[in-house]
Amino acid sequence: MTPQDPARFPDGLRFAFGTLTVLPVRVGRWDRSAARAGMLCAPLAGLVVGLCSAAAGALLSLLGAGPLLAAVATAAVPALLTRALHLDGLADTADGLGSGKPADEALTIMKRSDIGPFGVVTLLFVLLAQVAVYFQLYEEGGWAYGAVAAAVAHVAGRTALTLASRPSVPAARPEGLGAAVAGTVPLRPAVPLTAAVMCLAGWAGYGTVGVLHGVCAVAAALVAGEVLLRRCVRRFGGITGDVFGAVAETAVTAALIAFTLG
Repeated sequence: MTPQDPARFPDGLRFAFGTLTVLPVRVGRWDRSAARAGMLCAPLAGLVVGLCSAAAGALLSLLGAGPLLAAVATAAVPALLTRALHLDGLADTADGLGSGKPADEALTIMKRSDIGPFGVVTLLFVLLAQVAVYFQLYEEGGWAYGAVAAAVAHVAGRTALTLASRPSVPAARPEGLGAAVAGTVPLRPAVPLTAAVMCLAGWAGYGTVGVLHGVCAVAAALVAGEVLLRRCVRRFGGITGDVFGAVAETAVTAALIAFTLG
């Protein structure tokens, strides 16, 4: 198979799980076709992460743990399953945006291994927000509410990455994950995929958090992810792997917050 061959569904799955999770999946192809298929499969990777996160919180709740401990576990599992790469991307993007430096210097700051004050503060408040949401849901609705929120939020967060890979979004660097996936996903498959995710979120919310809450959570995730994406494109000239991580974490957090409103 040559790099010009259309990637098959298994190629997309391997690309999605190999780049977006820590699961032991070997990425067999690293080309534009595989990246396109992988970003279309990104919500499936989010579903697996979300279900594992939900299972951790639900298990602790059913074993008699308090809602705070269940909330912490639910927020911690996704970090483990992604090797905290999305959180690291969020911190690096916050440092780059907050530096006030020109685009090339800001990108250099983002590549450093250390985390600056903007990154630390952003991580602190994002993780606090996620734990606070899960705590409220577990306390008010029980394990099922927290489980549905976790699953829907992480699917929505990866759907934001699918949309961030559309043709109008350039890469900020000529290498890395951002360059590999930038502009690979046409809107024709991305739009119906997004609609399907919203429908599934509404179905998942039926009987627990509510159909409207499920749909609005996905909408909130996509809006928040899009706002950050556009800010990063204007600021850095395009997307990077760090920006992808920041978009995912921002979208997840926005979705979770939507579950607590109304």
